[in-house]
Amino acid sequence: MRIGVVSDTHLREGRVKLPARLTEILSGVDYILHLGDWTSLEVYRQLSALAPVDGIAGNNDGYEIIERFGEKKILTFEGIRIGLVHGHEPYSSRLTTPQKARKAFEGDSVQVILFGHSHQPYLQSDGGVLMFNPGSPTDKRREKQYSFGILEIDKGNLSASHIYYDHNGRLGGE
Repeated sequence: MRIGVVSDTHLREGRVKLPARLTEILSGVDYILHLGDWTSLEVYRQLSALAPVDGIAGNNDGYEIIERFGEKKILTFEGIRIGLVHGHEPYSSRLTTPQKARKAFEGDSVQVILFGHSHQPYLQSDGGVLMFNPGSPTDKRREKQYSFGILEIDKGNLSASHIYYDHNGRLGGE
């Protein structure tokens, strides 16, 4: 199973077209997860044309998105429990975004925590839990390239990778 992982699209009314490189690659996945800061349900509609979509709301999402998706959830795919959270909750201003995401699932049994908020791609194991931030496909901020992720699950085996591209849509590694 291939799952597209997206966060922090920050697309507003009038500027709501997802990048061609993103939609081209996600058109081949089985499922898409969005980790918040959609800022428009039009993002959901565009992603839903490619594959089934679920996700959570971020700190820039309005009431309609919060009501539809909630702010934290655990989903199970092929026996793998995946926690979704945006990563902005202020448990402490001294915690990093990955630390905030990890803290959100304290006491929960998950194999993966997917989070966003920082717009910084992140992939690391923390105590046997895969921590993954796909970055942003539309708002790279201080990053060199735009990015999103692919999570692959095959017979209980799990892997995650980032896909990077520049403003012209050219693929490239970091």
